[in-house]
Amino acid sequence: MRPVGLSDLDDAVRAVLAVRVADRAATAVRLVGQACVADRYRKRLGRRHPAWGDGTLSAAARAGPMVAASGWCDRDYRAALAVMLAALA
Repeated sequence: MRPVGLSDLDDAVRAVLAVRVADRAATAVRLVGQACVADRYRKRLGRRHPAWGDGTLSAAARAGPMVAASGWCDRDYRAALAVMLAALA
């Protein structure tokens, strides 16, 4: 997976927020896995993965549903952020 920036993290959190609370950890792990696969695909073939993009976490997150950006870091966002950070650890 390519290096994670703040916009990557925000997109991934918004994708995690789009699923049920019970599915959030699995979604976060899946996004990291998809970004890793897409990055290997990009390096090997020299083009974006058809479903998961260019190997960034943002591209993997944008391949599925996401909640709208709110500009607020409320309790639910912070909880989803913690889930996403744990998946990256």
